[in-house]
Amino acid sequence: MRTRKQKLILTAKIIAATFLALIIALVVFRNELLEQTIAKASFKMASEYNSTFTIKKAEFVGLSGLNFSEIILVPKNADTLFHIHKMKTSINLWRLLVGDVQLGTLEIEKGYVQLVKNKKGRNFDAFLKKEENETHSNEKRDYAQFAFRIISKVLNLVPTDMKVEQLSFRFDDNGKKTTINFEKLRLENKQLETQINVNTKAFTQRIRIAGMADPRNKTADIRFFNIDTGAIKVPYLDERFGLKSSFDSIRLNIQNIDKSGGELHIDGFASIANLMINHKKIASKDVVIKNAKFDYRFLLGSDFVSVDSSSTIQFNKVKFHPYLAYETEKDTIYKLKVAIPKMKAQDFIVSLPDGLFTHFQGMEAQGNFEYKLDFMFNKNKPNKLVFDSKLKKENLRITKYGEANLNKLNGEFVYRAIIQNVQQRPVLVGSDNPNYTPLDQISPYLQKCVLTSEDPSFFSHRGFINEAFKQSILKNIRTKKFSRGASTISMQLIKNVFLTREKTVSRKLEEILLVYILENNRIASKERMLEVYFNIIEWGPNVYGIGEAAQFYFQKTPADLTLKECLFLATIVPKPKKFMWQFDNEGNLKSFANQQQKFLSNLMLRRGILTAEDTIGIANPLQLTGNAHSLLNIKVQDSVAVDSLAVEEPFEF
Repeated sequence: MRTRKQKLILTAKIIAATFLALIIALVVFRNELLEQTIAKASFKMASEYNSTFTIKKAEFVGLSGLNFSEIILVPKNADTLFHIHKMKTSINLWRLLVGDVQLGTLEIEKGYVQLVKNKKGRNFDAFLKKEENETHSNEKRDYAQFAFRIISKVLNLVPTDMKVEQLSFRFDDNGKKTTINFEKLRLENKQLETQINVNTKAFTQRIRIAGMADPRNKTADIRFFNIDTGAIKVPYLDERFGLKSSFDSIRLNIQNIDKSGGELHIDGFASIANLMINHKKIASKDVVIKNAKFDYRFLLGSDFVSVDSSSTIQFNKVKFHPYLAYETEKDTIYKLKVAIPKMKAQDFIVSLPDGLFTHFQGMEAQGNFEYKLDFMFNKNKPNKLVFDSKLKKENLRITKYGEANLNKLNGEFVYRAIIQNVQQRPVLVGSDNPNYTPLDQISPYLQKCVLTSEDPSFFSHRGFINEAFKQSILKNIRTKKFSRGASTISMQLIKNVFLTREKTVSRKLEEILLVYILENNRIASKERMLEVYFNIIEWGPNVYGIGEAAQFYFQKTPADLTLKECLFLATIVPKPKKFMWQFDNEGNLKSFANQQQKFLSNLMLRRGILTAEDTIGIANPLQLTGNAHSLLNIKVQDSVAVDSLAVEEPFEF
């Protein structure tokens, strides 16, 4: 009888012999296995992706080394996707035995990867399609598990030692070409050193990437620099989207990627110096952020993805804590929270990005403030949208105005509308202008009609209406575009007097900040603001102010306008140059225009702004007796396309 010790020794010998036999078999038949693997890959590419995959030569070197030459992938009737001339690599056999592919070393000599889009289509479309036989399950995806699995697989394919020479990445979007050529890339002893040449139709640039990369421990600290003088320009975006952008340097740091307790944590920071962006939808000038840093912590769970509130964003002297979340536990919910701790107002002003707030240049302030924003949108319950914006101030006071001197609202000034970047004729806001009309000489009906249609709570709010913002956000989400704003009369006044009509992010941000300063520092009274508003807004083609409008439409003074005339004037404020589309060829109001005015008058009756006696005679036809009537004589031919502004649209309040 064998003893227990003898049995253990025998078992160990059998296991060792079996393993040795497997190793010998693998060594003896490895080239045959390699050929079979390549053949399977080629068959899969042909059958599932309609592409030709070939390797001219493939062989093992030593126990775990592999040499390849002329690796080519060509989709049918499309440009080559990639062509690698020579590649050497080694694989971790122990990880391979458990079904994991982990590269040890990698050498690539000369080759290219290219993405092409042209009239024939895209040469990578076949690899984006979903599997036809993919089964769909009602089970929710575990975001933490899914992300950790993808990250682990990707990092396993990053070798611990790497040497790349003359590898190009080419992008061709219908003739918009960009080439990123890795002249050399070295990763040795966790140290990364790279030199890249970037070529586009507009510029050529050399970029250096250096730092530490440890794919096995999931950490990295990498910096991007320009080898030549000047900033690093971002390719492709300019030609494709009209977005010019550049930066002096970028640093990306990954400190930790860890999954524990069912949650995935990704920690690190990213920083950028002298970021410049230029796009017509952002601002009319270059926008520059001198220094910005993002200390991040991403958290992923089974039913959520978030940027944790312990994260910090800092640009110049402004520092705040963002919280972003996407949750799917019960409903699909989007959350955003921003918290700016107590800071000096002047530090905030001087930290505003150059080019984004041009009207604030030279502004000075005293005191402190802190700010909080809470936003939540439930996709399944949209009407429960949360939008809560709070600013807490401490001895906050503007001591010096910048380019936008808000005090000018209290005196005489010359107003010139800007339409499509062209200044219109000057309009004097003051008593020396015979058409200027003080508020007490403007028909009370017109004041009530315009306030009801444009800003019912004008005399009680401080520049903004939270509920209006909520409704604006909801409509923009539903239409998937910025189809509705939330402008109060205060915002319209600031936009007209101090800003331009350009639809840019810059103008909207400046508008919000200037309105807050105007309303919360009591720079002008509500009555004065409303008076200026009535005397500068556009009421028709080259018609500015209510004094000109009353004459243009009815040959009256603003004090003598009837309720019917005031209802008409209020409803054309959003689109005054298109007033003629409200009339038919006989000079009578069309049905949709009558309905708009009826809706407005009924709303005012329900709110007690009008009485039944006020509406006597309101059903009588509207007659244009001023110069405006001559514009109604233009006949619209059947062959002329109907103006998009002529169709009936809901009249919103």
